[in-house]
Amino acid sequence: MTQTVVLQSLYESDYLLWTQEVVLKLKARDFDNVDLENLIEEIEDLGHSKKDELKSRLNTLLEHLLKRIYVDMPQEFNGWQRTIREQRKRLDWLLDANPSLKTVWNDTFNIAWRYALRDVREDYPQYQFPNTWQFGRDIETVLNTVFWK
Repeated sequence: MTQTVVLQSLYESDYLLWTQEVVLKLKARDFDNVDLENLIEEIEDLGHSKKDELKSRLNTLLEHLLKRIYVDMPQEFNGWQRTIREQRKRLDWLLDANPSLKTVWNDTFNIAWRYALRDVREDYPQYQFPNTWQFGRDIETVLNTVFWK
């Protein structure tokens, strides 16, 4: 019977140590010994994670905007408004740090809107929500307008 020995790479066995070693090798300009395959994968994932963060924060913002605008539960308004403020602030920071995310805003808005609408309809079936966003969907409007006054 033959035994197969599976050797885990440092990337698989200790991610933090792997990152530290990659940084040391890059700083030393030891490019021949950098784990390029995994480094490339990680850099690609960084871009994906920023897009995912945009989608997640926009989804949360739209859910709370929908609730605040269309759900008549005054006892919840303060909490919803705090979440709206927080998500707007975090989206603003994200877009400031990653301006190229603005190029995917419209597509991301469409996805986030679809999920936000589905979730609030499920959570509040007694209320009517519009099929389409009834206000401006540009970044400035979404991040700064008080829609419920």
